[in-house]
Amino acid sequence: MKIAECRDALAEVLACTRSAAPPNTPIGQEASAVMEMAQAYQKDGGTFYGKGDLVNALAAFFYGAGWLHFGISAGFIICDSQKPFCPFAGPWERLPLALSEKLGEKTHRYERLLNTARSSVECAGESETISNTFAGTILCITRVYAAQGARYREAGSCEDALACFSYGHGWLDAGVTCGYFHILAHRDIFTV
Repeated sequence: MKIAECRDALAEVLACTRSAAPPNTPIGQEASAVMEMAQAYQKDGGTFYGKGDLVNALAAFFYGAGWLHFGISAGFIICDSQKPFCPFAGPWERLPLALSEKLGEKTHRYERLLNTARSSVECAGESETISNTFAGTILCITRVYAAQGARYREAGSCEDALACFSYGHGWLDAGVTCGYFHILAHRDIFTV
């Protein structure tokens, strides 16, 4: 997938999302927070893209996609789009060689950031509760994307690695913001 295709698909899907609950309810407020963050990162990614900063555009679009997919999976938001949004579909666009150093640095930094974030939280819900079960799902998703990103990085595919690390962190950050986790350390790396 090309970065411009990811940008357009994310914008299209965000335009078709709505809260699953009235705005004055806890779920409605969580839906609003999730949609605002996904939209903010879609907008930031567009700004980066417009300035030719493809590395930060890629990271922003995938981070926003992580927030969006969290919100849909949690049931906070409903997406009325007829076509599903999978930013990992198809081969990824390779960035120009001139961006290799910046891409490599950001990829390593985001890998460390995601791993630090994963080790800095614990599930907030009581065991055997729906909330705790969903928190476990979020941790599983972040573990899968951290591992897949590491495999891509080791294979020299930093674009795919950065996408995985950004997407996984979006999921975890959304989960923290919506109260599924207690922050044990490094509070500054979360949106709350």
